Amino acid sequence: LTADGTDESGFVVVTFYKLVPLEDPRAEVAAHLQFLQGRDMDIHGRIYMNQQGINAQISPALSGHAFPRLKLRYKQSLVQLEGGSCHLPLVEPSMRASPLTPSEWREKLEARKRLDSEAAGDTSEGRKLLLLDVRNDYEWDIGHFEGAKRPNVDCFRSTSFGLSEQEMDSTDPLHGVDKEKTDILMYCTGGIRCDVYSTILREKGFGNLYTLKGGVSNYLKSQGSAEWVGNLFVFDDRLSLPPAKFAEAGEEGCADNGDLSSSRWLGRCYVCGSEVEELRHRNCASIDCNRLYLCCGGCLEELRGCCCSECRGAPRLRPLLPGHQRYDKWHLYRDDASVISS
Repeated sequence: LTADGTDESGFVVVTFYKLVPLEDPRAEVAAHLQFLQGRDMDIHGRIYMNQQGINAQISPALSGHAFPRLKLRYKQSLVQLEGGSCHLPLVEPSMRASPLTPSEWREKLEARKRLDSEAAGDTSEGRKLLLLDVRNDYEWDIGHFEGAKRPNVDCFRSTSFGLSEQEMDSTDPLHGVDKEKTDILMYCTGGIRCDVYSTILREKGFGNLYTLKGGVSNYLKSQGSAEWVGNLFVFDDRLSLPPAKFAEAGEEGCADNGDLSSSRWLGRCYVCGSEVEELRHRNCASIDCNRLYLCCGGCLEELRGCCCSECRGAPRLRPLLPGHQRYDKWHLYRDDASVISS
C-alpha cells in the first residue's frame, strides 16, 4: 500500500493493486462489501475486482474525503483499455515489465541524461534507453519526467505505442527501435497501467521492459522532485498535488533527494496557451464533449466553462462552476431542461 499524501484538509489517499488469479471475483466483491459495511468503516473511493485481481484508490475519513462515495464492484477490465484486458497474461509476472525501485529508477534517469549528452542515448554496449509515459495527456500536461516521450492520444484507453503497422510513424516513439538493444522505461501514477501495457509490448517482441515500482507517487515520496517537472495528477477530487505533498508522507522526507521548493510549475491553458498559476483542471461544460483540460480564469469566463468556441455553441451546456467545483456525472444533467445553450 502506498499513501498518495496528506493535504491540509486531512485527506489521506491509499492506492493499491494486485494482479493475481481470482476464481470467483464477484464473491470477493460481496465479501469485501460485507467486511466494510459490517465494521461501519467510513471509507470512500473506487475498488474494482475481476478474475485478474484488484485495483483500488480509497480514502478513510479524517476530516474529509477525497472521493464522494464508495464504489466497490466487479469490473471486466481493471483499467480502461480498448478491447479490455481480460485476454492479456497479466497474472504472469514474466510477461510484465521488471520493476525498478525509486532509487534504481533515478539512477537510470541520471545515467540516461549523461548518455544523451555524450552519445545520443547510446551506452558503451550500443544499448539505448527510452523513457515512456503511458498516462493520459491531461496528466502529462501538469507534470512528467524530463525527457519522457508523451502520450500520442488523449487517454491511456487508446494508447498505441509500439503497435503501429505503418512503415513510417513519427508519432510512435517505439516505431523502428531495436527491440533487443533498447531498454524501455515505462511509468504511470501507481504502476498498474504499466503492468497492463507491458504485457502488450512483450507479446509484440519488446524484450527489455522496466517499470517504476509503486509509480510516480511512490517515487515522489522517496526521491522528491529529482528528474520530475511540475505536479502530479491524482484521480480524486484534488486533481493534482505538488511533489512536496508526497514527500511529507515519507518517513524521513526528501531533504537530500532534490530541492522540493524549486519544483517549477508545468502547464499551459488549453485555450489560450498561457502559463499562469491559476490554471485548473476542469471538464468542458458541453455534455457531449466533457474534455478534461487545463484552463485559466480568463478563458473560463469567456467560454463559460467550455474548452473551445465550438463547444460554447453546443446544444447541451452545464452551468459554469467557479473555483474548484467539479461537475456531477453527465447523466444527472441529461434530463435537466435548464441544461441547454442560451
